[in-house]
Amino acid sequence: MVEPLIPFNKPYATGDELGYIQEAIDNGHLSGNGPFGRRCTRWLEEQVGSRRAFLMSSGTAALEMAALLLDLGPGDEVIMPSFTFVTTASAVARQGATPVFVDIRPDTLNIDVGAVEAAITPRTRAVMPVHYAGVGCDMDALGELAGARGLTVVEDAAQGLLSTYSGRPLGSFGELSCVSFHETKNVTAGEGGALLVNVDELVERAEVVQQKGTDRSRFLRGEVDRYTWVDLGSSFLTSEINAAFLWAQLEKAQEITALRLATWNTYHSAFAALDDGVATGPVVPDRCSHNAHMYYLLLSGRSARDRLIAGLADRGVQAVFHYVPLHSSPAGRRFGRAAGPLPVTDSVSDRLVRLPLWAGMSAEQVDRVVAETMAELS
Repeated sequence: MVEPLIPFNKPYATGDELGYIQEAIDNGHLSGNGPFGRRCTRWLEEQVGSRRAFLMSSGTAALEMAALLLDLGPGDEVIMPSFTFVTTASAVARQGATPVFVDIRPDTLNIDVGAVEAAITPRTRAVMPVHYAGVGCDMDALGELAGARGLTVVEDAAQGLLSTYSGRPLGSFGELSCVSFHETKNVTAGEGGALLVNVDELVERAEVVQQKGTDRSRFLRGEVDRYTWVDLGSSFLTSEINAAFLWAQLEKAQEITALRLATWNTYHSAFAALDDGVATGPVVPDRCSHNAHMYYLLLSGRSARDRLIAGLADRGVQAVFHYVPLHSSPAGRRFGRAAGPLPVTDSVSDRLVRLPLWAGMSAEQVDRVVAETMAELS
């Protein structure tokens, strides 16, 4: 008998989503910043400690709004890892600024702070660390460097909600931080995101930019008698329907994280028996607590990675690779530049395999992924 497919991802539902969506409909407020939107932003502010949270239509929108708030433009440079999703870079390039790609560390796969320092030029305005797999970057060293060189830190915390670094929530370190609620993330709205503003001086303008460049928020508070166009902005808001779905997830975020951690820990214990020459698992520094966003193995090379993905597919397990380095992509070469060779990025991109991991995986499914993976690697 053929075993049913174990997919790489399966969006989790708490069971309260439909009821909250009906409540939103009954409230008669379906556009953004309604009652459910306000619940979500308060939750984010309390969990992360941000001055203000702005609920967005996507993590991409949050990155684009951050770039707009920084007034990035032609001649400006922003340093970021090449091993990241495209919108980390495209948000910068849309403003006419240049993404500058640097290498990652071979242990955590996070941005190499030494490479960041070497890449700084008089045109550098900001650095965008990406907390890969929900494991925090070295924010002590990065924050010290950014402070000394006058750079803004924008955290791409798309994968980092409910993870910490040195006891502080990811998303609380940068002047601005971006979160994703895409269906592949731990808590989801299907599509959604948030911009976290951690400095007072950007809050008022963020309100304007999120509201399509108008002072509508001031109007709703009775501070002006009408609202009008006052700055550049866009339609960054997510709807109350999405916020209602998201609220059902945020209410259970701790339980969702615990379910994911149970699977991650099972994988990590099982694969610790593998010889380092065959495959290695994630590295989580002692100062980091993570949210089990993903579990990956690093194989010996690209051919070994491709064989494992194909072999698992034949066994009914969907494993996938991850990022194609942005510095070698057509748009990355056109709109950005690499700050020298990026050997770790090139190597990791060829060797990394992500295994199925979602809240609600059964013990039998997890054991089957382990058994099939071990069989393929033996």
